Amino acid sequence: MLSLTYSAPPSSGIGGDFFGTQKDLAMTDDIPDRVVVFMDYQNVHGWARRQFLDLGADPSDGHVLPLKVGELLVSRRDRDSELMEVRVYRGRPNPERQPGAARANDRQTGMWERSHLVSVIRRNLQYPPDYPASKATEKGIDVAIAVDMIRLGMSGYMDTAILFSSDNDLMPAVEVLWQMAACHVEVAAWAGAARIRFPGTQQPWCHHLNQTDFHAVRDTYDYTQGNHI
Repeated sequence: MLSLTYSAPPSSGIGGDFFGTQKDLAMTDDIPDRVVVFMDYQNVHGWARRQFLDLGADPSDGHVLPLKVGELLVSRRDRDSELMEVRVYRGRPNPERQPGAARANDRQTGMWERSHLVSVIRRNLQYPPDYPASKATEKGIDVAIAVDMIRLGMSGYMDTAILFSSDNDLMPAVEVLWQMAACHVEVAAWAGAARIRFPGTQQPWCHHLNQTDFHAVRDTYDYTQGNHI
C-alpha cells in the first residue's frame, strides 16, 4: 500500500497545511476516503438562524436536511470520498410536556432516516422545575458526539470525520482524532459563525458553508402536519 502525505483539502473557506502531529495516512489512490459527518444539530440550527434568517423568524425555521449536508460536504473535498453516514445528535421533547413539539421531532426524525445513510441519535430534553418560565435544555449531546467520534475513529469504520458544530466543548474529541494514525478530522461551520480551531491556528481544516449552501440544504417541510411519514 502506498503511503501518502495527507494535506488539507480545498473548501469554500479558510484552511491550510496541517501542522504539528497531523499524520501521514496510508492510502491508495483508487480507494475513496470513507467519510462520516457528525452534526451537533441544535448548534447547527441555531447558527443557521442567526446567520441567514431575519430576526423574529418563525422558531420552526432554519432546519436543514442532514443527507444533503453530508453530500455537500463530501463534494467539497479534494480527495475522492464516499459518504458513509451522517450522524445527527439532538434532543427530543417530552411528549407529556410538549406534545406538539415531540410529534414534529419524531416526524422529522422519521423523514430524515428514510435514507440508510442518516442516523439520528436523540437524548430526552431536561426540564427545570420552573418550566416553562425557563426553557428545557439538552443534556449529554456533546458527550454522545465525542464518544462516537473516538469510537468510530478507532474502529476503522471511517477514514475521515467531519464535525459540523461551533461548540468548542467538542475540542477534546477533535484533539484525539487529530492524533490518530488511521483517521483524519475536519470541521464545518456556517460562514461568519464561530468555528472550532486550535488556538492561534486555522486548524483543523474547516468547510465554511454560506447562505447559498444553506438554501441548498434547507429543510422546508412542515412536520406539524403529520403527512410526511
